[in-house]
Amino acid sequence: MVLRFFCMTGVVFALAGCSGVPAKVPLVVYSPHGKEMLEDFKHQFEAVYPEVDVQWLDMGSQDAYDRVRTEQSNPQADVWWGGPMTVFEKAAQEGLLERFVPSWDQSVTSGQKSAQGYWYGTFLTPEVIMYNTRMLQQSDAPRDWDDLLSSVWRGKIMIRSPLASGTMRTIFSAIIQRENRAAGDSTAGFQWLQRLDANTKTYVSDPTQLYMRIAREEAPLTVWDMPDAELQMNVHSQPFGYVLPSSGTPVLIDGIAIVRGAPHMDLARKFYEFVTSTQSMIHQAVTYYRIPTRRDIPAANLPVWISAHGWKSMTIDWQDLAAHEQQWMLYWDEHVKGSGTAAITSRR
Repeated sequence: MVLRFFCMTGVVFALAGCSGVPAKVPLVVYSPHGKEMLEDFKHQFEAVYPEVDVQWLDMGSQDAYDRVRTEQSNPQADVWWGGPMTVFEKAAQEGLLERFVPSWDQSVTSGQKSAQGYWYGTFLTPEVIMYNTRMLQQSDAPRDWDDLLSSVWRGKIMIRSPLASGTMRTIFSAIIQRENRAAGDSTAGFQWLQRLDANTKTYVSDPTQLYMRIAREEAPLTVWDMPDAELQMNVHSQPFGYVLPSSGTPVLIDGIAIVRGAPHMDLARKFYEFVTSTQSMIHQAVTYYRIPTRRDIPAANLPVWISAHGWKSMTIDWQDLAAHEQQWMLYWDEHVKGSGTAAITSRR
């Protein structure tokens, strides 16, 4: 009766398995990389390490950071895979990450990794203006960031809410920094975002909603990242096109790190190396439209679209952005979001 009770409650399963099959070791991964890529690498890793059960949680990079910080005293995740370098650097400074120097350490530049080895850049992610090709011709789409402020686009822009999105937080913060620097005024960036808000139809909660609603022609325009735009266009046949802003665009360094105090440290290191191996990086580039940071991967092994699309990088003070991003986004949420139309009306 006692054995039967333990089997029913799962305790023996957890220890040795009432069925005689050893329980698999859970490896928890927090990531914004999307179901397809995460499920793919779950199966690939488990094929090499059959004793492991990779359990991924698909979430925005800001959500991943918030969760890792909240769980600091009792870490639940082993690997944090994906998000802007500014978020990873902040996490490193707060003692949330484990130092780990991968085998390919010398294959990325100093600006694409933590100086202390707490995180490493995996992908380059240029930001773009994305549009629905059934609603707009490429020649009619905005060519640059400031074009988005034209009254022509009133109510025609849909934006992923920046509070949970590292991509949008970086775009908004880069614009704030650019405008403040040009005007010599700490409020100039928020005034720019207020004008964008006046043209914004709605803010959506996650990328899936963004893709679905743009595809359904609820709005013709958004701002997002180039690799995901390519993925949606070529894999999911979405009616999307995009423009690389002519004046320059933020180019995010997308990172990876091991969570400090990870429950399965050895497996976390193996997973880290596995998903960042040369073979894996080429697969991610070909199948999921990611742009590797590693300089040791021959261009001939990468898709033509990577070299065919040139982009101009926006000048960004990344340290300043990292220091102010949270403050800026809270101010945007409390004082700018939803205020654009009223502000424009009051100026008339």
